[in-house]
Amino acid sequence: MSRGWHDGDPTLIRKPFFRPAALALLGGTSISPFLIAAPLTLDEQVVTATRSERPVRASLAASTVIDREEIERSQARSVPELLRRVPGVTLSNNGGPGKQTSVSIRGTESDHVLVLIDGVKVGSVSNGLTAFQDLPVELIDRIEVVRGPRSSLYGSEAIGGVIQIFTRNGGQDGAKPWFSAGYGTHDSYDGSAGVSGGDGRAWYSLGVSSQDTDGIDALNARSSYHEPDADGYRNLSGNLRAGYRFDNGLELDGTLMRAKAHNDYDLVSPYSVGGGWNANADNEQRLIGGRARFSPLEPWDVTLQAGRSEDLSREETGGLFSSQFDSQRNSASWLNDLTLAEGHVLTLGYDWQQDEVSGSTAFDKDSRLNKGWFAQYLGEHGRQDWQLSLRRDDNEQFGTHDTGNAAWGYALTDAVRFSLSYGTAFKAPSFNELYFPDYGNPNLDAETSETFEVGLAGEYDWGRWSANAFRTNVDDMIVHDANSGLGLFGSPNNIGKARIDGIELVLGSHWLGWDWQANATLLDTENRAHDANHGNELPRRAREVFNLDLDRRIGRFGLGATLHAEGRRFDDVENDDRLAGYATVDLRGEYWLTEEWRLQAKVTNLLNADYETALDFNQPGQAVFFTVRYQAL
Repeated sequence: MSRGWHDGDPTLIRKPFFRPAALALLGGTSISPFLIAAPLTLDEQVVTATRSERPVRASLAASTVIDREEIERSQARSVPELLRRVPGVTLSNNGGPGKQTSVSIRGTESDHVLVLIDGVKVGSVSNGLTAFQDLPVELIDRIEVVRGPRSSLYGSEAIGGVIQIFTRNGGQDGAKPWFSAGYGTHDSYDGSAGVSGGDGRAWYSLGVSSQDTDGIDALNARSSYHEPDADGYRNLSGNLRAGYRFDNGLELDGTLMRAKAHNDYDLVSPYSVGGGWNANADNEQRLIGGRARFSPLEPWDVTLQAGRSEDLSREETGGLFSSQFDSQRNSASWLNDLTLAEGHVLTLGYDWQQDEVSGSTAFDKDSRLNKGWFAQYLGEHGRQDWQLSLRRDDNEQFGTHDTGNAAWGYALTDAVRFSLSYGTAFKAPSFNELYFPDYGNPNLDAETSETFEVGLAGEYDWGRWSANAFRTNVDDMIVHDANSGLGLFGSPNNIGKARIDGIELVLGSHWLGWDWQANATLLDTENRAHDANHGNELPRRAREVFNLDLDRRIGRFGLGATLHAEGRRFDDVENDDRLAGYATVDLRGEYWLTEEWRLQAKVTNLLNADYETALDFNQPGQAVFFTVRYQAL
């Protein structure tokens, strides 16, 4: 993002709260459950909910923002560790640090989440998932999570929501180096270093990050593929981001990122005795992106963006089997923001995307093209404001698809606000689902959804609260059909349907010297397919999720604690394999040696809870990690 994206520490605006410029702050927008010292204000800039740099008041979507300050205060060592504390988000992890981690928003599928890095769409086009576990948390400046359908702005995948990650950016007051190093349980090492800066016209940030851990035994003894050993993980990442602003107002910026990871995992032959296959995988994420922003006329802002993301994977199984999947996404977009009058903005846009896949598996088709046109209108009048958007996608594989979104907000009082929204979305089938040999079904249609949402929120001197209730209906869900007549063991088919009802509650305040934030998500999912699983719950969705964060600064000391609790869930569509609910407690502390140097310590899973988020896959027990951190002022 540009220079204007850096957070300041403005004074929180108090009553009168809901006036024309402030009408959209709360409503359907759930402010971050983590922000403590510097809460979002009316001038805080967010981009994901509207695809343009806007104050938070310009969005009626339920949104969470995690900034660099919170990333460091939480001492999170991975992106999934940050995301699991966001309202509406649930995770499934296959065996500890670095292992495959699926992210679900509001009970939708893990491939119903659109993921962007600095505006460039990422993820595997073969399996439709993003390797969140491999993204370098130390190179991230900010994460925005928008919950609810956003296909009317972004196209395919945004059924459950959108996650956008912004890498570290530079400032305007000279070079400022930063550094961190850590060590902890399971012989885990973390390290990062970089420098960022700028001068008035240019800004830049260059950083590297590494992780290395022996890990835990990924599979437990109940699995026939269990091998009793630690399954290690290592990661080496780098990022460069820079920009320049010309005298005529033209602003250019670009991003380069590379994250390379190696994973060991269990894959023992059920026919062997006491022996394993020493399975491992190498994964790599690459991204290059550039953006130009300028204003041909005073009320007209133009943004041109292009990028390429790659997801590369190699798997080896004791030298007996190997596979390789390389997927690429080339994309370009053209956005036009037209200010019609104060508080009224029309956005017109065009997206172009080319997906390609190659590797050791020969797909029947290895590329496809998607073009999308969209329009959005943001307006306000008196105590009301609204957000309307329409989009048409033309996909080379399944033709055209139309989506839309309408949201309306109304200030009931100066402190309490009501919102209402409706949106449709879709998800294009992945290359595996369409073309994988002896499995894919080229006749698949896109999955579609509609979501209704109502929100109520309040802002007071003692803190803030919000409550959102939603219902999502998903049709033409792609599920494995053993009786499809295609493939040796069946194939994917559009025979699934689902209904998801949910409530999200967010509450935060300052009490007894502590900053505390809490959120809860209640989900009721139902499989509505006309088969033997009709009426069952959707797999790997916890019915209840609760998060509580406490933080306090006492002189040079900082103290904090996190409680994360999840209700029971089922691991399979038949609802035969039940995973018990669980709760974990984390403690953290830090000490500022100087304004630039600090020491940090964290204990995760303090009570050593034994739990699973995916059947037969272990999760880490109690662990301790120490970090030393430097940031030039």
